[in-house]
Amino acid sequence: MTTSNNPLRQFFRQPAIYLRLPSNGKHWPAGSLDMPVNGELPVYPMTAIDEITYRTPDALFNGQAVISVIQSCVPAIKNAWHIPNMDINSVLVAIRIASYSHEMDVTSTCPACSHPADYVIDMRTLLDQMRIPNYAESMSFGDLEVSFKPVTYEQQNQSGMLQFEQQKILNMLPETDLPDEEKMVKLNQALRQITEITISVISKNISAIIAPGIVVTDADQIEEFLRNCDRSVYHQVRDHVINLNQETQLSPLKIQCVECEHQYEQPMNLDMASFFDSAS
Repeated sequence: MTTSNNPLRQFFRQPAIYLRLPSNGKHWPAGSLDMPVNGELPVYPMTAIDEITYRTPDALFNGQAVISVIQSCVPAIKNAWHIPNMDINSVLVAIRIASYSHEMDVTSTCPACSHPADYVIDMRTLLDQMRIPNYAESMSFGDLEVSFKPVTYEQQNQSGMLQFEQQKILNMLPETDLPDEEKMVKLNQALRQITEITISVISKNISAIIAPGIVVTDADQIEEFLRNCDRSVYHQVRDHVINLNQETQLSPLKIQCVECEHQYEQPMNLDMASFFDSAS
């Protein structure tokens, strides 16, 4: 509990860095972000409570730990569930820099000589390399025009949990004692469910479908269209959404092996648990 007349307030944590969002506040729902006049969000170091929060497995899985830590460390973000996916990585990197330092140790194994080694990366370069997808670019299919938008962290997290549950079923099926016919039925059910989830996720990336005299923005109607459109249209829309989402990811690390000097790239994983545990 914090009181306004606490004489120790001057010793409370202070902003460690200031973050300019890749989106510059665009695509945020009204009331979810209190954007400063200069466009730079103050980012505070984590508290001891924040550290405990992100170490709670259930809270990590359902996304609540991420939300709690973000709103504690970036008070200008009023509803972190509404963060557009193009901004979430920048926010998490900024919190890590503010809480620990701009340096991060990474262990990597060279694909050429299989030599494992530790490397130090500068997290500030990750912020500088953040890319912004072009959501203004639409797709045309005859008389139809499809417009796009970023998904929120809440939508991204919900679909991720659903896909995880179905993937867990797929992984467990071979080890069960069920008859082969029943295994096949459950396998087909899980695969169909994954497809349904994928279609739902793609539909959430569509802001509108425009036809002569018609502008459709209703989420259910857009999802119904994806379930019933020509497969070639669906595949093109799906691939475009995948490309948009890939542009929001962190650029891979460029590493030169200390043993054989082979140069290679390693994907940068921003899993909440491992990302922050590596700093403790």
